[in-house]
Amino acid sequence: MWVGMVTSVLAQAQDAQWRGADRDGKYKDTGLLKQWPAEGPDLLLKVEGLGNGYSTPVVYKGDIYLSGRRDSVDVLTRLDIKGQIKWETIYGKAWDKSFPETRSTPTIEDGRAYIMGGLGTIVCMDTEMGDIIWSVNTHEDYKGEFHRWGMAESLLLTEKAVISSPVGEMTTVVALNKEDGSLIWKTESFGGARSYVSPMLIEHNGTPMILVTTSKDIMAVSPENGEVFWSIDLATDYGYREGRRNNTNTPLFHNGEIFTTSGYDADGVMLKLSDDGKSAEVKWHNGALDVHHGGLVFLDGYLYGANWINNGNGNWVCQEWDTGKVMWEEEWHNKGSIIYADGLLYIFEEKKGHVGLVEPSPEGFKVISSFLPDGGSGPWWAHMSIYNKKLLIRHGKVLFVYDLEG
Repeated sequence: MWVGMVTSVLAQAQDAQWRGADRDGKYKDTGLLKQWPAEGPDLLLKVEGLGNGYSTPVVYKGDIYLSGRRDSVDVLTRLDIKGQIKWETIYGKAWDKSFPETRSTPTIEDGRAYIMGGLGTIVCMDTEMGDIIWSVNTHEDYKGEFHRWGMAESLLLTEKAVISSPVGEMTTVVALNKEDGSLIWKTESFGGARSYVSPMLIEHNGTPMILVTTSKDIMAVSPENGEVFWSIDLATDYGYREGRRNNTNTPLFHNGEIFTTSGYDADGVMLKLSDDGKSAEVKWHNGALDVHHGGLVFLDGYLYGANWINNGNGNWVCQEWDTGKVMWEEEWHNKGSIIYADGLLYIFEEKKGHVGLVEPSPEGFKVISSFLPDGGSGPWWAHMSIYNKKLLIRHGKVLFVYDLEG
């Protein structure tokens, strides 16, 4: 079995979800290779002809699940370890404007997969056969407001609810019953439009809260009743152009502080929570680590990720969590996404697809090994994932699975 379940205060921490069990880019596998051959780790599986997309492959009970676009619809595909398709289910109409490839990663728990289509329909389906159990069009029902590049949210699960942020004139965040999709609560509206950020669940001094980011604000919401504890306008003071900010990355939480960042020279912002978590203030901000959409990783007091120079270029950066001090900034092919497992960073540049194994250190950028997968088309924007000592890489319609066992 590739995936284990870890319990948290409010919900099961689903390994089979966006950026790992805690949505922080850290995968829990150990016993992994500490360096790779020149051609990379052994390629166990290459599957072509899948639905096109940028979402992350996830694993549940030994099988691989990934979303993609076929023609004008979004599909969720279940593959076995040999790459054979067990089922493929249409779950909604695809986004039909700029960058129409599917971007939502499924969240899987207790035999059910939860995912959002490109036009805002939330679907719950059975993992055994792929049958749809329920669906709710949150965009229409709650008068959501798309940002200019559409929808990229991966759904968050709490003990009882599916959390989504339609954003718009009626509400900002909704909680739907996991069993039937009925509304449990909705927040008041704070305006703006959807961002490209997936929500995350944290706990601070015994207070659980959902971090939600819209096109302009970051806020903390009670998972119990939808009360908004606080909201901070990121766009007006920390945007890149007169109140504009393309929020793209799931925030990171550590020791009562929250770091949030997006590209385009917008400042990364460190927030400090009050003791009760019911308010927050800006601790520091700067533009050193303005991550485009590749995420970032926090380790031992330092942030790691790639900054934005322009849409086609960026460097790799280490920044001190406490002060915002830049420890180093180095060029390596291009900007991209980053994850972590077993003491090492895995970086994935987006232009040509180079994959690097990196020793995390504030002393310098130390690439141990690298390789270049062969296949697929378009940008290498899908974030990697690691399950059962295997590295999963997706490039458009192609899935690669590499052996990381040391």
